[in-house]
Amino acid sequence: MSVPDDDRPEPSPARVVADADVLAADLLVGGAARDALDHLRGHSWTTLVASDALLDDVEAVVATLADPELARDWRARLAAWREPVTHPAGDHPALASAYHGGAMQVVSLDSALTSPGAAAGLRDRFPVSVREPRAFATVFSPDRLYPEVVGGEYPGPDRDTREW
Repeated sequence: MSVPDDDRPEPSPARVVADADVLAADLLVGGAARDALDHLRGHSWTTLVASDALLDDVEAVVATLADPELARDWRARLAAWREPVTHPAGDHPALASAYHGGAMQVVSLDSALTSPGAAAGLRDRFPVSVREPRAFATVFSPDRLYPEVVGGEYPGPDRDTREW
């Protein structure tokens, strides 16, 4: 992977950030959030990018809505899965994770991030697409992305998402 002068990874559509709301919904609700993240869990050549600040947010949401012990366990599981990235304090954790981690896709339930106006403003700053989980699950196509990212013919998922 080539790295720009500022040590950020080269942007890639296989590098994805899931906002705290999506990561919490994946655990607590399932549905579209789980469907979206199963695309990443099922493929070793995709990367979930997340900062510690983003994991802090997920832990707080899950602790508030469910249980502090469950929140700690979920954070540990996410920390083992994700590729860590650092960013300045005070930055939006999901957007900063994408910017500093070379993620070209953000999955979020935050309408302030998924609106057309926000999308246009973000694309002016760096190559990123922000989608709600259902939209991400619909447009994320591992079979089309694999030849571009890895090369060769798409072999199908190489990890079992049920192990989660």
